[in-house]
Amino acid sequence: MNATANTFRVATYNIHKGVQGIGPARRLEIHNLGHAIEGLDADIVCLQEVRKMNRQGALRFARWPDMPQADFLAPEGYTAVYETNAITRHGEHGNALLTRWPVVRTSHRDISDHRFEQRGLLHVQIDVDGRRVHAIVLHLGLIKGSRVRQIAQLRDFIDREIPPEDALIVAGDFNDWGARMRYAMNAMGLRDSSDLRGPPTLTYPSRLPVTQLDFIYARRFAPAACSVPRGPIWARMSDHLPLLTDFVLPHS
Repeated sequence: MNATANTFRVATYNIHKGVQGIGPARRLEIHNLGHAIEGLDADIVCLQEVRKMNRQGALRFARWPDMPQADFLAPEGYTAVYETNAITRHGEHGNALLTRWPVVRTSHRDISDHRFEQRGLLHVQIDVDGRRVHAIVLHLGLIKGSRVRQIAQLRDFIDREIPPEDALIVAGDFNDWGARMRYAMNAMGLRDSSDLRGPPTLTYPSRLPVTQLDFIYARRFAPAACSVPRGPIWARMSDHLPLLTDFVLPHS
C-alpha cells in the first residue's frame, strides 16, 4: 500500500493506445508508459484507450508487445483487468484497471450513445484489507449530450449493482471541459478528488495543459492530496497527463 498504512493511491490515465505522433512521425510509447505507470506507485490504476490487439501497430513497430497492453503495463504483482469498448478495422481497444489488491469480480456495460463512438464502463470489485471497494473506469463521449446520457447510465448502474454502503471510486477520461458533470456526480454522493485547495490539476493537452478532462470521484473515502505529473517525459507519452489522488482509508 502506498504512503502510510491508512492511505492508498489511485491514478487515472488516458494512454492514447500506446502510440504518439501522426503519420511517418508516429512512435511507440508503450514501453515508456510501462516504466511511468510503475513509477506512479498507485494501488489502483485506471486506464483508457488501451489496446487489446492491433494488427497495424504490430506490423509497423518491431517492438510491439506480444501481449495485450493491459497485461504488458501491469507492474509485477498487479492484476490487470481489461474490457473492450471499441472494435476497429485493425483490432480493439477499451478500458483497463491495474491493482495490487485481490480482484473479487468484474463486469462491463456498453454505454455507447451513438454508433460513431463506442464507449464502455468497466466495474471491478476489489478486496482492500478485508474492505469491499468498487472501482469504475470509464471514458465518456465527445458530445455534451452524450456525456449527460452516459452519466445517467452510470447512475443507473451504481443504483442497481453497488450497495449504497460500499466504498466507490469512479475514474477516467470524462471529456468534461469545465467540470460540468461535477454536479451530477455530486448528486450521486461522489466527490471530485481534485476539488481541493491547491494548484490546478490540468491534464490536457499534455504538452501545454489548459483544462482538466480526467477526474477521480469517490464516496466513503476522503481525498488527502491530488497531483498531476508534468514535464517533457510525460508530455511525449500521451496527449493526456495522469491524475493521482491519495485517499485516506476509513476505519474498518
